[in-house]
Amino acid sequence: MNVPAPKPDGKSPMRLGIAADHGGFELKEKLAAQLRGEGYEVTDFGAYQLTLDDDYPDFVIPLGRAVAAGQVDRGLAVCGSGVGAAVCANKVKGVRACLIEDHFSARQGVEDDDLNIICLGGRIVGTSVAWDLVAAFLGAEFSRAERHRRRLGKVAALEEKPE
Repeated sequence: MNVPAPKPDGKSPMRLGIAADHGGFELKEKLAAQLRGEGYEVTDFGAYQLTLDDDYPDFVIPLGRAVAAGQVDRGLAVCGSGVGAAVCANKVKGVRACLIEDHFSARQGVEDDDLNIICLGGRIVGTSVAWDLVAAFLGAEFSRAERHRRRLGKVAALEEKPE
């Protein structure tokens, strides 16, 4: 990434939220610094220090709520494997989060599924790979294709009226 992805207004930098527990703390700190260096507006939802017995929901839920409310444009959640962060984030109405470990899914998840939170494993991916995944995620835009909107409508209906 050389230039921050603009917000839909094309002018101001994208607002990002980032959160991690102890398993993702180091990667979160590195990514947040890199993102700020690229000109992104980054809100840190914690953890603010390495605490080995912290719990990812304490940080991921506030991030998810901020994404769903539009307080930030997209989110990055990091835990040891990324799995817990993804499960947790998807409990927040309006969040579409996924554990991402490859470039294609990082881009395609946004283009087809309007992914709004990327989940990474701090113990799984290194900083360079994580940066590539985040760049693909942030550089992608939802296609708004009818078939994708139709599918997302079915998913959103589950949040309103679960079986």
